[in-house]
Amino acid sequence: MDSYQRIVQSKQQLSALGNITVRSQFGGYSLAVEKVVFALITDGELYLRTSETLTSYMRKQRLSPLVIDKRGMPVTLHYYRINEALWNDKRLLMKFSRSALTLARRQKNARQNNIRLKDLPNLGIRMEMLLREIGIDSVGALRKAGAKNCWLRLRALNKHLGLSCLLALQGAITGHH
Repeated sequence: MDSYQRIVQSKQQLSALGNITVRSQFGGYSLAVEKVVFALITDGELYLRTSETLTSYMRKQRLSPLVIDKRGMPVTLHYYRINEALWNDKRLLMKFSRSALTLARRQKNARQNNIRLKDLPNLGIRMEMLLREIGIDSVGALRKAGAKNCWLRLRALNKHLGLSCLLALQGAITGHH
């Protein structure tokens, strides 16, 4: 079966998960619901993202992981090939797919809630390092301390920091460049 046929089959069998979108990724295709990737299709095979419920089945059935080539080096991803037995058990396939999607959503939310200071507008790695020197090590700590307080503490360490630094800190807190 080629990848196009597998995409059609996957979308039909997993339609209960929601509107499944497909885009090219890793030389194959990703399957996502609401921009959350839970499966990959490559070389005509479906690979589900590993999840708690898939792990025990994966070990018993010896499902093979997806290995991609990254700059000449093999990289094993946490996606496992769905075998024929699982394709034939629609209920179990749906259970594992739903579990994969749930875990992917949880991981995406955790990443979004765990942004670093350098990821904020106007801040880079250098400013993150300076803020750590004054005890500001998280976005929450920056917001709690406020731009003016942080700027005054930073200025005590470095007299050359001007008003543009204060404005950058305020913009980072409010989410504006």
